[in-house]
Amino acid sequence: MGVETVRSFVAIELPDELKRELNEVVGQLISAGGETGVKWVDPQSIHLTLKFLGDVTVDRLDGITAALTEATRKIPCFRLSVAGLGVFPNPRRVRVAWVGVSGETDVLERLQWRVESALIRLGFAAESRRFTPHLTLARVRERASPQERQRLGQLVDSTNFESRHGIGVDAVHLMRSQLTSQGAIYSRISSVALEGDNDNSKYR
Repeated sequence: MGVETVRSFVAIELPDELKRELNEVVGQLISAGGETGVKWVDPQSIHLTLKFLGDVTVDRLDGITAALTEATRKIPCFRLSVAGLGVFPNPRRVRVAWVGVSGETDVLERLQWRVESALIRLGFAAESRRFTPHLTLARVRERASPQERQRLGQLVDSTNFESRHGIGVDAVHLMRSQLTSQGAIYSRISSVALEGDNDNSKYR
């Protein structure tokens, strides 16, 4: 019998109000012609990923949570703003469409660095790319034509978005990703609260 594994990652979850706003902008982009050659992310499942872990054996999950607890020590609650649409790598050869994240990104980057460092000590591979905070809205399908990629780039470039709510960050979560024929289903494995300010209500 094989060892049970869990496809997992570390992330910050988004408030429902922000998810509703993202749903509106996705609908706007699709209705403007962004449906061909593009796989849109369900706004209910969008999150801010700090570290993707891949398939992890169940017996390692408690150790990962303990590492996250250590990594978040003395990191205060903080607030992020969400505004502006963009693409990777450029508007003519779009592979990913995203929403920008700003605000207290210095705290976010310190948190991500500490999470990354703690998990490297547990044997997880270091990220090859620099951490760039963003929320992924869509991924262009491999078979998409150059015209479809450019069309999405033009749509993103001409669409304005600014959240009225943003993200109040008071915890990080170890998440499970279950891949199904309808897409990925996400659920929390564990949560670690940030320290610093006891009145977390003002960050929501």
